[in-house]
Amino acid sequence: MNCRRLDEAWLKRHPLPAIAQSADKNSRGRVLVVGGAEFVPGALRLTGEAALRAGAGKLQMATVRSSALSLGVLIPEAAMIALPADEDGEIAPAAAEMLKDRITACDTLVLGPGMSTGRAAQAFVATLLDRVDFPASLILDAAALVSLRDFDPLRWRVSKDVIFTPHHGEMAALSGLPIDEIKARPAAIAAEVAARWSAVILLKGDISYLAKPDGQCLVYEGGCVGLGTGGSGDVLAGLIGGLASRGATAFQAAAWGAWIHGKAGNILAETIGEIGFLARELLPLIPALIEQTMRTPDPSEDILP
Repeated sequence: MNCRRLDEAWLKRHPLPAIAQSADKNSRGRVLVVGGAEFVPGALRLTGEAALRAGAGKLQMATVRSSALSLGVLIPEAAMIALPADEDGEIAPAAAEMLKDRITACDTLVLGPGMSTGRAAQAFVATLLDRVDFPASLILDAAALVSLRDFDPLRWRVSKDVIFTPHHGEMAALSGLPIDEIKARPAAIAAEVAARWSAVILLKGDISYLAKPDGQCLVYEGGCVGLGTGGSGDVLAGLIGGLASRGATAFQAAAWGAWIHGKAGNILAETIGEIGFLARELLPLIPALIEQTMRTPDPSEDILP
């Protein structure tokens, strides 16, 4: 399968929507991040802050009650929603009804960071998908993707901008295919899953593939080994969510997110070391990288999109 290269030239030909100097926080979008658990209480900090660093105007985070207060103190820019937990410290399925109004009032929902792949998570995600009208953009990450393995695509009610961000293991669970086959046919499988779910797929790896339901495909080869660290995917999900909230299409948001995430990783590899930098150290680099990329002249103006 032929894929175009995702690079700075492609980004220049597909720029993010401009934000006027007079824009207020409401015009830059409202992001709701739902996930976390008692076992990983800080995961949503990475996702939520990444959304703000990418330019989102407002942030709400919903997680288990035992973690909500400390997370709210850690990110004072966000509003917190405390959710009931089950006996294992995971978000209880009953929380879906509590979130219904919050979800319909936001512009972008990021669902899944920090959640487990257990039965409670699957029931919670399935309830949301069955009962909730989703916002303009929906990003499904981590456990939310694995939870879809028993969800019939014919019940899929989402028809707007949807982005899945699986790594190979999550793609195996979602598609039912062995990891070896996914590694052998990453672009084709990403495109097949995109068409099946009517979603943009960002299949993460040392080389990442981005696919649309219509078969359009991009390949990103600019990451680094240091990005394979805990929390890195949580940052990427929030980064994509923040870009979507400020008006980028699903394909734009996923492409820009993958590129900015990879660029930040390479900067840290050069300044700290190829291995050992932390996911949270990616966060402060995001705003400047977005601005610099937007302002840099197009190196290939004569290349047609």
